[in-house]
Amino acid sequence: MTQPPKITDLRLLITAAEAYPALERAFLAAETEISASFLVFDLTTRLRSPEAREIGETWFDLILHCLRRGVALRFVLSDFDPAARPEMHKGTWHSLRRFIAAAELAGPEARLEVKAALHPAQTGILPRLLLWPMIYKRLWDLAQDLNALSAPQRSARLRDMPAIAARMRHAADGTVSPRFWALPKLYPGTHHQKLAVIDRKWLYIGGLDLDERRYDTTGHDRPSSQTWHDVQLLLRGPVAEDAATHLDQFLDLVSGKRRPARRGPGQGRDTAPLLTTLSRRRRGPIAHIGPKTISSALYQRHISAVSRSTRLIYLESQYFRHVSFARALARAARRNPDLGLVLMLPGAPEELVFEHRKGLDTRMGEWLQARCLRILQRSFGPRLFVGGAAQKRDPETAIPSGRAHLSGAPLIYIHAKVSIFDEREAIVSSANLNGRSFRWDTECGVHLTDPEEVAALRQRLMQHWLPDGAGAAFFADATAVSAWRGLALSNAALAPQDRRGFVVPYDLHAAEAFGTPVPFVPEALV
Repeated sequence: MTQPPKITDLRLLITAAEAYPALERAFLAAETEISASFLVFDLTTRLRSPEAREIGETWFDLILHCLRRGVALRFVLSDFDPAARPEMHKGTWHSLRRFIAAAELAGPEARLEVKAALHPAQTGILPRLLLWPMIYKRLWDLAQDLNALSAPQRSARLRDMPAIAARMRHAADGTVSPRFWALPKLYPGTHHQKLAVIDRKWLYIGGLDLDERRYDTTGHDRPSSQTWHDVQLLLRGPVAEDAATHLDQFLDLVSGKRRPARRGPGQGRDTAPLLTTLSRRRRGPIAHIGPKTISSALYQRHISAVSRSTRLIYLESQYFRHVSFARALARAARRNPDLGLVLMLPGAPEELVFEHRKGLDTRMGEWLQARCLRILQRSFGPRLFVGGAAQKRDPETAIPSGRAHLSGAPLIYIHAKVSIFDEREAIVSSANLNGRSFRWDTECGVHLTDPEEVAALRQRLMQHWLPDGAGAAFFADATAVSAWRGLALSNAALAPQDRRGFVVPYDLHAAEAFGTPVPFVPEALV
């Protein structure tokens, strides 16, 4: 593999407590333009850095400040299938209106381009017919919730839910009901990437969106439902220009207006540091649920990095649900008897423990993750450690319940997407280790290949979970797996307040007990 373009001034940002101030300072330093795409970007989020707080209290004030300085802003906000995720759909359009309000306050010279972008891929007619009763029930329940509001409240809510408003009949008294005979369109893909490019020189990229829910500190001492471990990078180099080009083009690529270039930014050049997943609508879909993949660079680079690994792979992910990736790891384990794997996962999915969604999609996701972990267990054996993270909080003062706790303590929610292979290469991105991120959703990340940078990245990420003064055995390739396992088992046997670090064992049996297979549903759906 030839040497990729140089990345300079690399900063690792762990949790929003480090990432949000860094992004604020980058916006304040912008001279000409900022281009960005996020799943969630809430302008009511409070500013954290002292420099930004000099100009206002929230991100609305910072956006207004940038526009008044003459900085051109281009934002793509992900929109959502209105029937599947109505609250997310509402949040997107609420943010869009705030961006527009900031531009109006900034004056006629403000340069703002902001778009709520729904992934154009649609599910085929046969799955839509099968799912029609469930979708109609969701729309009916949503209509009842809307009708319970006062007329002004209902009008305000529908203003931020244009796709829901379009699917409703509107009575003379202002009440709404779903259109019964209209077969609803279903949109399975999402623009899941989280990145900003400042002056086409600096790139902010990783797994973290922007809102108050995602704010957490490295101490994770908030209520469990408010914890959020995530990782971003801030860096400079030619990769920033590639990311800017990707942001310029990706909407045309996924809509089919532009043909994917064989060697375009993020689309698979062997040494390019920018990596993407891109998909577009299938032509004439009848039975297909998901879109057609047109860039799988993130998956392909993961597979090639696994094949080169011989000592230790370290992974942090929100989900581990991709059977092909699990099998690639298993093959590597069989080829390399010295290869170990440390995998950090949340104790349970957010949608289960915090949103209390127990439907078939959640159950299928847990079943699929348990299946993938069993594949790893059979191939790695004692060379595998699968862990979670829990707060060092006395359960008498914060009583957890069910899957919301891990080893008797409130869990720390892990949302990071980091893959480190030996101390040779690393991938930091918006992509989870599942079929949705590797095949359907719009994702973006960077591939780091400087050994010194990768070693420093791994050291700091590992240290985040470990107790102060953790010995060399926790970081050394040959001993890390056994050291982490020993710490996790020791912590599980102690009261939460007496534990060292955050590491505890992942509860695979709980995932298996809850999960269930769903026939004929593609794994990329979850």
